[in-house]
Amino acid sequence: MHETLNDLTAQALAGKVAAAMYARDPASQGLGITLDGVGPGHATMSMTIRADMLNGHGSCHGGFIFTLADSAFAFACNSYNLTTVGASCTIDYLAPGRPGDVLTATAREQALAGKSGVYDVAVINQEGRTVALFRGKSLRVGGHVLAST
Repeated sequence: MHETLNDLTAQALAGKVAAAMYARDPASQGLGITLDGVGPGHATMSMTIRADMLNGHGSCHGGFIFTLADSAFAFACNSYNLTTVGASCTIDYLAPGRPGDVLTATAREQALAGKSGVYDVAVINQEGRTVALFRGKSLRVGGHVLAST
């Protein structure tokens, strides 16, 4: 019997959506961001800080930390297979990222009502130190990440 998207569990659907999104995400791939886990309303991604990601102070440029958090946010809010984009995002930088650090961004859905959602993303280093806290507000724009079969 052929499995359709409607037959998948929420966890399996989130995994298929994430795999499809990652396959067509050259920005995350180019920065070495990996998809470590995904489920309905949540995602975890990580990135190793390279020398070409450093700013003039020798720490990770905030834009790269933001990109990691934003990618985790995107995978979390699209995990239901409903095309969703960021409507607004904020970030608080709490500690520097250093060369060679492995940063992990964990995005979690906080609220979802109608077409809008709120997601919090914690970015930590390999020692468990919080590097940044990100909050993203999402908007469903219609359509699906994966076509229904």
